[in-house]
Amino acid sequence: MERRDVLKTMAIAGLTAGAGGAPATAQTNAQTFVLVHGAWHGGWCWSRVADRLRSGGHQVFTPTQTGLGERKHLLSKDITLDTFTRDIANVIEAEELSNIILVGHSFGGLAISGVADAMPDKIRHLVYLDSLMVEGGKRPFDSLPPDVVAARLKAADETSGGLSLPAPPPSAFGVSDAGDTDWVKRRLTPHPLGTYTSTLNIKGPVGNNLPRTYIHCTNPSYAALQASRDWVKAQQGWRWADISTGHDAMVMAPDELTRMLIGVSS
Repeated sequence: MERRDVLKTMAIAGLTAGAGGAPATAQTNAQTFVLVHGAWHGGWCWSRVADRLRSGGHQVFTPTQTGLGERKHLLSKDITLDTFTRDIANVIEAEELSNIILVGHSFGGLAISGVADAMPDKIRHLVYLDSLMVEGGKRPFDSLPPDVVAARLKAADETSGGLSLPAPPPSAFGVSDAGDTDWVKRRLTPHPLGTYTSTLNIKGPVGNNLPRTYIHCTNPSYAALQASRDWVKAQQGWRWADISTGHDAMVMAPDELTRMLIGVSS
């Protein structure tokens, strides 16, 4: 990764900050954001960031992927990564969106990679927010440490006969505030195991050579994603930024994350 790319993106967080670090306001032309949640979460997790973006005049969509959140009644063994890609692609198609800033948090990075491969002409910029990185033809489990994979398979078998992964406590995502912990815990749902054991079906490289940024949540850093971060740093054409918060940045640092997202394609 070239140094100028790193420095440019590390400055993103301050591009649209108000005096004293106030929440971002409309300082650029209105943009369109599609925010994709990670494992065990749903569109609900983006509510704080979505409110801030909308107050700045931006258009925001926060779809929930099949089998999760308010769509938990659709949980089945038939859900794969292709399902998750179609979930997001269908929103883009149905809402007739274009020039999108497409954001994928954690496991949501896989869906945005799939969409970037399927409809690159609709995307302005890809943001991988502390994402799990998987190359085409590989499974998410291929990118995780063996001990993590073994533990998750064991938990899936014991709790659901291999249908789903039980939700971990909010502390696993760096959430420590008591109010936030209760809010997140009430909403987490089991995650379809098939999305971890199926392959990412993309023809081109991850990100499909579109403008793309990886944001690392550093405090605390989510250890299971270290191999993914190392992979990104070894690639060409990626921007990089750090945000000093835990893995669920949209919950714990919505002001700073909002500023970063608004400035990412500047």
